[in-house]
Amino acid sequence: MQSYDAIVIGAGVIGSSVAYHLARLGAGKVLVLDRLQIGSGTSTQSSGILRTHYSVIENVELAKRSWAVFNDFAGYLGDEEQSAGLVKCGYLICAPEGPKLEPLRSALAGQTTMGVEVRLIDQAAARELLPIAQFDDAALIGYEPEAGFADAYLVATGFARAARRQGVKIMEGVNVERLLMDGGRVVGVETNQGTFHSSTVISTQNIWAGEIEKWTGVPTPVKAERHAVLALEGPEAYSFKMPVFKDLGSPGMLYCRSYGGNQMLVSEGTVGETLDVPQNEQGDISMDYVVEVGAQVAERFPSFGEAGLASSWTGVYDVTPDWNPVLGRLPDVPGLVVGYGFSGHGFKLSPGVGLVLAQEALGLPTDVSLAPYAHERFRSGNLLTGRYGMGAVS
Repeated sequence: MQSYDAIVIGAGVIGSSVAYHLARLGAGKVLVLDRLQIGSGTSTQSSGILRTHYSVIENVELAKRSWAVFNDFAGYLGDEEQSAGLVKCGYLICAPEGPKLEPLRSALAGQTTMGVEVRLIDQAAARELLPIAQFDDAALIGYEPEAGFADAYLVATGFARAARRQGVKIMEGVNVERLLMDGGRVVGVETNQGTFHSSTVISTQNIWAGEIEKWTGVPTPVKAERHAVLALEGPEAYSFKMPVFKDLGSPGMLYCRSYGGNQMLVSEGTVGETLDVPQNEQGDISMDYVVEVGAQVAERFPSFGEAGLASSWTGVYDVTPDWNPVLGRLPDVPGLVVGYGFSGHGFKLSPGVGLVLAQEALGLPTDVSLAPYAHERFRSGNLLTGRYGMGAVS
């Protein structure tokens, strides 16, 4: 019989972070099981943007703690060869007069209250930071200098490597088929490669988290939602020194960043295409959609009205009804800890989430309260809904 002190389901950026933090906290024998390979699921589809800007204040603390890890990834893991691929270019966000203005003002004030450096800047200062953009309609502009983007695959594999160095066993190509229960408690998992026993199981199954409901009968409010990402090549450089940009004034609440040279990575921050079944294979991106997003880009970046499509791909979010994750224990299933429903925030929050889920699994006080993220909020109606409306900015 193969027994472990803890079993983690999923080796994406969240699961790998959980595994590393379990080992760091002295969990004992830890096993990680992934249906594919480390970091090969939805983590590879991330745009990699890192920010602490949220209208849901509970997310700011997790993002702030996560940024501290990204900012010294090698030092945090104790391995000078590790890299998160971090580009510190800052984060610029603006809103015109209208319904997004007061939510932005409130969110910026919330960041400041939480000790995040945020600057309110004028249109001229914004043009200095991002000279390829125009800000004539911007009524409020915030700039977060300690922000940027990184590589989710490097982070997932980095956490996994560090976990293995501390004795964690990671098995790839293993599909968990059900939870093993005894007297209402979790006692392990059954997989396509055998049975593994543990009284503590941490599920980080992302878009496949719906399997929890099949295994336990506990409603799991999560759906898989596909989003498109475009790389546009324009006539001007979007350099790595220019900030990530969030445009609350565009219909799609666009976000964009440098993709090297004259290329801009851009996507919408609104609701995407709901999938009937969870799967992360590449989907189709219509030319009509490319034209629609391109027209929005040209409103803010005039020279990109002549941009061409360099490449494109799709990514899938695990979305909850309020676009925020479920973190912590399921009271109806003793021994099961879950982390799902990140709704596009998973990579940004992964170091902090990995730590608090590991602490929760080990029965330790969590550095950040998990109460707001509890599954019970869907029963009580006390949702973590962002003030910008449904979408990945939250």
